[in-house]
Order: sequence, then C-alpha cells, then structure tokens
Amino acid sequence: MENFKKRQIAFLLQLVGVSVLLFAIHSYLLYYFAKEITFFFPLWQIYTFHLIITLALYTIVNYRFSSGKKDIFNLFMVMTFFKMALAILFLLPLILSDFENKQPDVFNFFIPYFLYLFFEVFALTKFLQKP
Repeated sequence: MENFKKRQIAFLLQLVGVSVLLFAIHSYLLYYFAKEITFFFPLWQIYTFHLIITLALYTIVNYRFSSGKKDIFNLFMVMTFFKMALAILFLLPLILSDFENKQPDVFNFFIPYFLYLFFEVFALTKFLQKP
C-alpha cells in the first residue's frame, strides 16, 4: 500500500500542475481570441470535471494494481468507456438546450478531454512499466 500512496500523491501533484497550466493557457487563448463568444459552460467547470474524473480513474486503476491485480487493461477500458458516458452526461444540458452556437462549447470540452486522456494514459503506462 505504500507504493499506492506514493504513486497517488505524485500523480495528484502532477495532475494539479498540468490542470493549472492547461487552464491558464486555455483562459489566455479564450480571452484574446474568443472575447465575443458566449459559452454555455464556464471554463472552471470543464476543468473541474476533467480533474475529478481523471483522478478517480487513476485512483481505481492504481488501487487495483496495488492490490495485486497486474492485468488492469480491461479495467482501464471499462473506466474509459464510463468516462465517455460521464462526458456525454456533462454535455447533456448543452445538447438539450436551445443555445445558439454549441460548437465552441464542444471544442472547449473535448480538447482538454483528450489532453487529460493522454496524460492519464502516459501516467498509467509509466508506473506499469516499472519492474
């Protein structure tokens, strides 16, 4: 369990750092290039969602791996599918609304979605490759 805690704390610190960096860059780009666009979701809600979901997925996989289950690929795939379903649920108010221009909000959501997905895959493969 000591390895679980070490990996979890290291990942949490990295995740918060990456989140702050991505949020700052995203906010800067929106401030200078999309002033006139009205968004359905505030940017902080999108990043909070991604941070919580990514942390939950990593925690579950890390816990299973630390418990002795070395074959976690199926768990990761199921959790990724669940993450996609939660993303659709998060976007459901936008999809069902009569909001005029939905495309910028969808891009605002899915660009960080894929960046967080890349980050969690990178973090998981990094600790799985260690002997």
